Amino acid sequence: MRPKVVITGMGVVSALGLGVEANGFALMQGISGIREVRYLPTGHREFPVGEVQLSNDELRRMLQLPDGQLYSRTHLFGAAALREALSMANLLEHKGLVLISGTTVGGMDVTESLFPNPLPEGHPDVHDCGASTNDIADSCGDFDYISTISTACSSAMNALIMGKLMIESGERDIVVAGGAEALSLFHLNGFKSLMILDRERCRPFDQTRAGLNLGEGAAYLVLESEESARKRGAQIFGVLSGCGNACDAFHQTASSEDGEGSYLAMTQTIADAELSPSDIGYVNAHGTGTPNNDASESAALRRVFGEQLPPVSSTKSYTGHTTSASGSIEAVFCLLALKNGFLPYQSEFQNPDEQCITPVSGKKAPQADLRHVMCNAFGFGGNDSSIILSRYE
Repeated sequence: MRPKVVITGMGVVSALGLGVEANGFALMQGISGIREVRYLPTGHREFPVGEVQLSNDELRRMLQLPDGQLYSRTHLFGAAALREALSMANLLEHKGLVLISGTTVGGMDVTESLFPNPLPEGHPDVHDCGASTNDIADSCGDFDYISTISTACSSAMNALIMGKLMIESGERDIVVAGGAEALSLFHLNGFKSLMILDRERCRPFDQTRAGLNLGEGAAYLVLESEESARKRGAQIFGVLSGCGNACDAFHQTASSEDGEGSYLAMTQTIADAELSPSDIGYVNAHGTGTPNNDASESAALRRVFGEQLPPVSSTKSYTGHTTSASGSIEAVFCLLALKNGFLPYQSEFQNPDEQCITPVSGKKAPQADLRHVMCNAFGFGGNDSSIILSRYE
């Protein structure tokens, strides 16, 4: 029998604020973090973004890191979120932990700030994705196993899936997993070249949707076997009850019309959790706000749930699309919904589209007695992942 994988800690940084409490408050009140560009040194100020509202130096001082070194925002966000997760789980002094972190941009913001000059003498290279994970780990605790996953926008969720599998296999009792991602010029210019950035706050599933807003941030979950958590007397915030990953390889950047990859990921996840579609009380959709993604994901949701479609919403109109970190940031949002009994809602939604599902919307977060929620994270190339988070009973 597989051990039950529970969540004993979580930490998050996003455009909604620093920490679980600040993010939960903004989400329940419908307060968006989408704003005009402030920190990214770009001339394309016509595209709003979900930036964390602190400079690198403010983040460094908050984390009490030494001055005179190069720090990527990915590193700084990750360290802040990881410390909160470890503190919540009472593991700040624990030795020999596992960290699995998803990122795609890594420390590219530092490279861009130096270009075309070389790295200053004596400074370690922080560009590489793995270097970012190592820096996050070095800032937070004692880790004897560190791994980096880079599968575009499903990276952090795939880190959670890997952590679950490590615990179920008996390889480890505790795994810290999630992801971190900072905005970069590469990010903004790349998505601009795809012509999928909106000049207004994004509107997932809305008929007038015109693209996504980019965001940044980090989130980590402490995954633990139920036996280990009970032995430690740790507080349990939920269960990672199911996971699934599929790659349809339909296109480098586009999703298929029938949402085959996302359909497979969701059905695998429900089977892994030993549930039926009717057991799912809410779906946190990938929901980027692009015409293609939202129509494709809607087709997949209808295939999975048929006439019994549960409440669905996207939280990217609050944080922006945090790309590689989105899976873990939105997993935290799902845990908050489970704990506090509410449905994340889209305050910006106005115009239904027959191609799309109609998301939870309005002026107030509806109350809901949730037991199982699904969270989706779909990446370029069709690398699609889903997880189910459940109430601990």
